[in-house]
Amino acid sequence: MSVKIGIIGGSGLSNPDILKNGAELEVDTIFGKPSDSLKTGEIAGVPCVLLARHGRSHSVMPTNVNFRANIWALKEVGCTHLVVTTACGSLQENIHPGEIVVLDQFIDRTQKRIQTFFDGSKNAPAGICHMPMAKPFCSRTSQILYDCAKELSIGCHKGGTMLTIEGPRFSSEAESKLFHSWGAHCINMTTVPEVVLAKEAGLCYASMALVTDYDSWRADTESVNVENVLKTFKLNAANAQNVLMKAIPEIAKQDWTDTIKANQDMVTSNTMLPHSY
Repeated sequence: MSVKIGIIGGSGLSNPDILKNGAELEVDTIFGKPSDSLKTGEIAGVPCVLLARHGRSHSVMPTNVNFRANIWALKEVGCTHLVVTTACGSLQENIHPGEIVVLDQFIDRTQKRIQTFFDGSKNAPAGICHMPMAKPFCSRTSQILYDCAKELSIGCHKGGTMLTIEGPRFSSEAESKLFHSWGAHCINMTTVPEVVLAKEAGLCYASMALVTDYDSWRADTESVNVENVLKTFKLNAANAQNVLMKAIPEIAKQDWTDTIKANQDMVTSNTMLPHSY
């Protein structure tokens, strides 16, 4: 089965120059418009689609990202995989700014976000999907990202728990210390519900968390602020782009037929249609 890879990211990772034969595609979905137009093209001969999560001008705050439209649009144009990046703070001593964490778990602390396509609205998929979320991320895709980062000698952690807050504010010191004590590895504002919706869509989803700061739990470092985040993110974005350019052709070399079928079967088997129970 051939693959098509959606890339969701921010500054430096929604740059259409990384695509060959690039074109812009305006789309609409049953859940509204995505954050921006889609950029279609190829990386190393592999069909890819770029989408800026917050819009190319970073004008959409985390709560207002139309996550459902973003994921639905990428699925509708034929994506089988989503490889995404997200800026984050470190909640643990051994995870340093400038490093990458390839995520495998999340803790949801959001408050205002719809986390399903199956909401009973007009044109939405029928039924209620009780999607298992024990393993939210695609382990195969995640392994490729990690292996490529290590081959490039980029500091990278295999596996990590992302704690997602509502935002747009950063955590208080008390909150940050609490999240640190829970054992979560990173903190951001966008992994949930994006990963949940990708799983409902039957897509292979993997995320590189780009560490920019230590949030607010450490007494010996400055608390997180936008200025410092942006400084570190420039380095992180370059590293992440290098990983993507190496990983995408590696993903395309593998046979994903069974994995994609298993993803789709999981959606079907966990969707309860009216009068089916």
